Amino acid sequence: MPLERNVDIAPASGKLGILLPGMGAVGTTVISGVLAIRRGLAQPIGSLTQMGTIRLGKRTDDNVPLIKDYAPLASLDDVVFGGWDLFPDDAYVAASRAGVLDGHLLEQLGEELRAIRPMPAVFEQAYVKNLHGEHLKSGASKMDLADQLGEDIQRFSDEHGCDRLVAVWCGSTEVYRQATAVHQSLEAFEQGLRDSDPDIAPSQIYAYACLKLGIPYANGAPNLSVDIPAMLELARANGVPVAGKDFKTGQTLMKTILAPGFKARMLGVRGWYSTNILGNRDGEVLDDPESFKAKEVSKLGVLDTIFEPDRNPELYGDITHVVRINYYPPRGDNKEGWDNIDIFGWLGYPMQIKVDFLCRDSILAAPIVLDLALFMDLAKRAGMSGVQEWLSFYWKSPQTPKPDLYPEHDLFIQLMKLKNTLRHLMGDDPITHLGAEYYD
Repeated sequence: MPLERNVDIAPASGKLGILLPGMGAVGTTVISGVLAIRRGLAQPIGSLTQMGTIRLGKRTDDNVPLIKDYAPLASLDDVVFGGWDLFPDDAYVAASRAGVLDGHLLEQLGEELRAIRPMPAVFEQAYVKNLHGEHLKSGASKMDLADQLGEDIQRFSDEHGCDRLVAVWCGSTEVYRQATAVHQSLEAFEQGLRDSDPDIAPSQIYAYACLKLGIPYANGAPNLSVDIPAMLELARANGVPVAGKDFKTGQTLMKTILAPGFKARMLGVRGWYSTNILGNRDGEVLDDPESFKAKEVSKLGVLDTIFEPDRNPELYGDITHVVRINYYPPRGDNKEGWDNIDIFGWLGYPMQIKVDFLCRDSILAAPIVLDLALFMDLAKRAGMSGVQEWLSFYWKSPQTPKPDLYPEHDLFIQLMKLKNTLRHLMGDDPITHLGAEYYD
């Protein structure tokens, strides 16, 4: 009997173009990974869309398909990549310089990677102070730059025969900024583009260009990009999904795993000290205090939302939470995150937990980029627009549909929300995890 869906979803037919503003370590790692997976050279480890499963119905039904076989996602065979970067290196050269992937693997992908060349980027030194681009657009105004991005997108789509497009920001962290008057409405923002308002960041120009063309946009950095009224207004008007912000990869991923466990067991926390060393381009960018501020704000918001100190003052009402990031070139892309967690238990007796996570930042980020691209494309085909809160699973600082609605940071609640959204789209009942005595 055919499945009756709750939502009419257009088929994932034809080619899906994935546009990456930023084709450095993260961008080239996801591109190389997809090419390798397609050729059977590697497995898509870390990707929920490719390796994750979803239970349907009762546990006794034993109906647990792969997500990619359940939801109508685009096939990796139908994906093509493009994007922009501050440097003109093709994807092979950029991946080699990033030093994330093994040279032997890159050699096997060399022909395909060399054919992927970035388009000139929109860049403003004031927003990323420690990088100096050489492959840049110039224009009479910021609106002119947005129009040039639109021309790039149309040309890429035509050249590659794309049926659909999606964009995922993989560029650098911009300096910390708060929304100003130019961000409060689409009319004000477009006038600001024409006036080259200094409060409009490069990442916002990319977001505007994509949303204007109806392209779903996911923001992988803590930049103020699509979480401003002007962009949300444009997304709603054009029926476009948006999501963000800041990929949840290393240390914050560990926090959203550990903190829910402490809260579930009603264990108190007095302090959580986090420090990182990393040496890639991201580390160089974050060596600037203003760029670090944007990342710090994104990282610090996690614990308060999970622990709810106002509701649990005895356990979490006086936490000292410190985050540090240090640029250390010898480490390259192999970030190291140290956490010292001071907890307390029965009768207030103190305990400590030490975590030393030697992670590979781009290896953790690459499957997130792929999943977001495929899920955002699904959302667009399902007629979903505005903030995609069901994708909070992937973000350090998840957006919410309403400004007065707090974000959900608990990784396990986020995963339940994501899978229940897929069940809803496909016409199946949500899983509540009630016991067998309540659930036939």
